[in-house]
Amino acid sequence: MNSTGFDACPECDLLINLAQPKIGEKVHCPRCGLLLSQPRKQNIERTFALSIAGFILFFPANLLPMVGISLLGNANTGILMSGVISLFDQNMWPVAVVVFLASILFPLVHISLSLLISGHLYFNRPNRYLVLWMRWMQHLDEWVMLEVYMLSIIVACVKLMAIAPLKFGWGLYAFIALIVITTLLTSTLDKQLFWRRIEQLRKDNRHAS
Repeated sequence: MNSTGFDACPECDLLINLAQPKIGEKVHCPRCGLLLSQPRKQNIERTFALSIAGFILFFPANLLPMVGISLLGNANTGILMSGVISLFDQNMWPVAVVVFLASILFPLVHISLSLLISGHLYFNRPNRYLVLWMRWMQHLDEWVMLEVYMLSIIVACVKLMAIAPLKFGWGLYAFIALIVITTLLTSTLDKQLFWRRIEQLRKDNRHAS
């Protein structure tokens, strides 16, 4: 959102006069038909709750064993970082860095920013960094790729099952739940509502001071 009252459609870059639809209404781009806004009831409260759940799930998803394999009497378990470490050991550090950023660091930062922003809006707490946090969260939307990492885990499990029986750990279940949470976060968050509330908090803070 910008101060001119216009915003660009993310699909076709058409400048559109920013509307404030009511709950249940939909705003589409008049050129390409892209859904731009669909306000839902209690969007900030829902985002805050999802952010808390995602932040809690992130740690078991990354620290608990995901898949265990037993071969010739030797049992091995792997956590989310195991794939990154394995890539580093094979001197594939560019791929390892990308995997680490897209599957671990960026999701953690994205969830943390969502928690900070929605928490401040939920409790009506102004903060000078809200605009910066919101911009960074929007930039990170395209870099949170937990679904791609999950696909690679499924492919690896299918191949390993042909060699030895697998045991799925709590880390895998937490990771699946984390994917569901992050998907709901990115798909249901009403960015226009958040920007309006941030601007309103800034105005109220200026008047109070």
